[in-house]
Amino acid sequence: MNKLRLAGTVWIASDIHLGPNTPATARAFHQFLDQACAKADALILCGDIFDAWIGDDLALSEPPSWLSETLEKFRQVSEKIPLWLGRGNRDFLMGRVLAGDVGAQILPDSVCLDTDAGLILLSHGDEYCTEDRGYQRFRRLVRCPAVQWLFMRLSLSARRGIADLARRRSMASNRHKPMSIMDVSPAAIERAFSGADADIMVHGHTHRPQVHRLMVDGRERRRYVLPDWDYDHGGDPRGGWLAIDAAGPHLNQASKSS
Repeated sequence: MNKLRLAGTVWIASDIHLGPNTPATARAFHQFLDQACAKADALILCGDIFDAWIGDDLALSEPPSWLSETLEKFRQVSEKIPLWLGRGNRDFLMGRVLAGDVGAQILPDSVCLDTDAGLILLSHGDEYCTEDRGYQRFRRLVRCPAVQWLFMRLSLSARRGIADLARRRSMASNRHKPMSIMDVSPAAIERAFSGADADIMVHGHTHRPQVHRLMVDGRERRRYVLPDWDYDHGGDPRGGWLAIDAAGPHLNQASKSS
C-alpha cells in the first residue's frame, strides 16, 4: 500500500466533471481552489476532475479556453500548496506530463494518507463497485498499459470520438442498472479496511455524499463519501469537499451562495 505523509490541514475533493459545458461549475470550483490556497496546507483532487481526458498532449497543445483556465488555476495553487491529482473513471489517462506542467503530483490509485487525524485510506472509489461486473471488466481493459499505449497512438479526433461513444454507451447502460449495483460493495469495503491499518476511508465516484459507520474486524470504521459537483444543470447546486486536520475529518457541502 502506498503511503503519503501530509501534515496540517488537508482538503480533498472529487468528481467535479469539468468540461466545455460546465461554466458555472468551473467558476465555483475555481473559487474553491482560491479558498484552498488560503486555508489548506495541501489539496487532493481524487478523480473525475474532468468529464473526459483523452491524453496529456491535448492539455499541452492548444487547450480549449475552459481547460486552459483550469490548468492556470492549478499552477496558481501548486505555487502555494502541494497539489495532488488523482485519476478517476473519466480521467484515468491523466499522467505525469500534465502534472509536471501544472506543478502537481499524480496520486496513486489507492493510497494511505498519514495525516494529523491518523491514517486515512483514499481512492477514487470505482474499484469498490464490484457488483457491477460489466464496468469492472471495462475498467481492467482501459487501464491495461498495452491498450492505453495503442489508444495514445490515435489522432486526437479519433480519441475524442471513442471517448464520446464510450460515454454515451455508459450512460445508456447505467439507466438500466439498479442503483445498488452502481454503489460500492460492502464486502469490497470490508476487504479494503481489513488490508489497511486505517479506521477512516475516503472516496468519491458514487455521488452519494455521506458518512457511514461500520464495524470491521472488531473496530469501528468510518467511510466518508465525497460529493460530486454540478452548478450547471438545474436544481440545487452540488459540490463540496472534505477537510482533515488534527480534530478529524469534516465533510463540507458547497452551495451556490457559498
